[in-house]
Amino acid sequence: MEKMGKNLRRALMGFLVMVVVMGVGTEGAISVNSMKQIYRVNKNGPYLGIVVPNSYEMNPLLQTPSFVADDDFPYFDFAGRRFRIGKLETKNVIIVMTGLSMLNAGLATQLLLSLFRVNGVVHYGIAGNANPNLQIGDVTIPRYWAHTGLWNWQRYGDGPEDELAFESGGDYTRKIGYLKFSDYNNHTENVNSTDNLLNNVWYQPEEVFPVTGTPEVRQHAFWVPVDKHFYQVAGKLKDLKLEGCVNSTCLPRAPMVTRVERGVSANVFVDNRGYREFLYSKFNATPIDMESAAVALVCHQQNTPFIAIRALSDLAGGGSALSNEAAVFGSLAAQNSVDALLRFVALLYS
Repeated sequence: MEKMGKNLRRALMGFLVMVVVMGVGTEGAISVNSMKQIYRVNKNGPYLGIVVPNSYEMNPLLQTPSFVADDDFPYFDFAGRRFRIGKLETKNVIIVMTGLSMLNAGLATQLLLSLFRVNGVVHYGIAGNANPNLQIGDVTIPRYWAHTGLWNWQRYGDGPEDELAFESGGDYTRKIGYLKFSDYNNHTENVNSTDNLLNNVWYQPEEVFPVTGTPEVRQHAFWVPVDKHFYQVAGKLKDLKLEGCVNSTCLPRAPMVTRVERGVSANVFVDNRGYREFLYSKFNATPIDMESAAVALVCHQQNTPFIAIRALSDLAGGGSALSNEAAVFGSLAAQNSVDALLRFVALLYS
C-alpha cells in the first residue's frame, strides 16, 4: 500500500509538471519549443559567455577563423537577442551583442546567465580614454569597474557638510565623493571658485542583491572587482603585438595591452576634457564606456567570474577640436580588442 502511494504521488507530480510546461508553452514567456532548444544547447555546456556592445565590435570576432559556429545549432534568438553558439580557440562559447547603454548590457548579460550554462563572462569592445599616460589603440584591462552615473544631486545652498536627502535611511551616502560644478565655471581657472546653481552631484553605489545573499535584502557595490584568476591570466597579454595603423595614418608608438586599476561606465558618451580629467583625478579611471560596469554588476550578483577588455579609441574630449578620434581609429581599436580577447581565451584554457 505504501509503495502504491509513492507511485501515485510520483504520477501526480509528473502530471503537474506536464501541465506547467504546457501552460508555459501557451501563455508563459518561454515557449516549449524554446525550452527544448535551450536544453539542447546546455547539454553541450558549460560555455564561456562573450558579451560585446555593438556590431562593429562583434563582426571582427565573427569573421576570424578562430570562431567556428556550431554546425547544428549556430544561434538561438530570444527576447530580441541573438545568442551565437560555437567554439572560440576550441572553447565552447556563446556570444551575445548587447547594444548601446547600461540597460541593454545588463539585460543581455542577465539573459545569458539565466538561460545557459555559463561559467564565466568576458566582455570586450572599445572605450574612451581618461589616462594621459596611454594612447589610442592601447588595450586596457581594469581590475575594478564602477557605474558613475548614479547620483544624488544636492540642492543649491547645501555643501559637503550637509546631509543628503534620504541619507539617514541608508539610501544615499557621501563616502564616495562628489563633483562640484562651480569648479568648472569658465572664469575660475585662475581665481577662486564661484557659485553655480547646479551645485554638487554625489556619486552613489548600486544596490545589489547577490544570489549568495538574502532575497530583498540589499547590499551596496561601487567598485566591482573582476575575477582574480582572469585578471592574472590577462597579465600574460603584455607582449601581444597589436595593429597601429589605419591605412597610412599610424599612431606614435605601437599599441600595447596593459592591466590598469579602474574603469568606469555610465549612460554618457564622454567627449569632454573637463569631465575626463575629473574622472581620472577623482577615480583613477582609464577606460570610459557605457556598458562594462553593467556587465560587472550582473556577474557580481550572479556570482559568475567576469573580466572586461577595452581598447582605447579616443582621448575623451581631447585631440582635434574638430572631431572625435574614434571616427578614424574606432575600427583599429575594435580589432585590437578582438586580438586581445582571442589571446586571453587561448591562455585561459591552455
